Amino acid sequence: MNYSEKISNKLNELLVKNYDAEKGYLNAIDNVDNKELKMFFKRRASERSQFAKELRTEILQYGQIPEDSGSFKGTMHRNWMSLKSTFTSNNEEAILEEAIKGEEASLEEYDALLKENNLPPTIDSLIAKHRNAIQAAINTEKVHEELIS
Repeated sequence: MNYSEKISNKLNELLVKNYDAEKGYLNAIDNVDNKELKMFFKRRASERSQFAKELRTEILQYGQIPEDSGSFKGTMHRNWMSLKSTFTSNNEEAILEEAIKGEEASLEEYDALLKENNLPPTIDSLIAKHRNAIQAAINTEKVHEELIS
């Protein structure tokens, strides 16, 4: 496997995670009543959609084919979020907790890729930008969680 394929494979893994996150946030919108949370989840979904577009562009620039959908694991997580919201008394808090868990998992993926130190500078800066936005979202989600607890 050549360098371009290795980079594209790593970017495709992040791409799939972003598809999953976007779908998870869109699912969360349907499972909360709080208008502020709905807007928050909508912004996160839009942000993840933008991340996916940026990653697709980079993958194409390396002459590779980007993935076009999320993962089975992501689908299962969204189903779990829906099921959990059905059976918990404070579903908005439970959904927010699941969103935080998902974002923390994404942060780990981005951190692992950044630690490899073999990315081209343009990709490294893109990944760092996404990582910082995810960290900011986690911080905001934790504040929201404290407010609805």
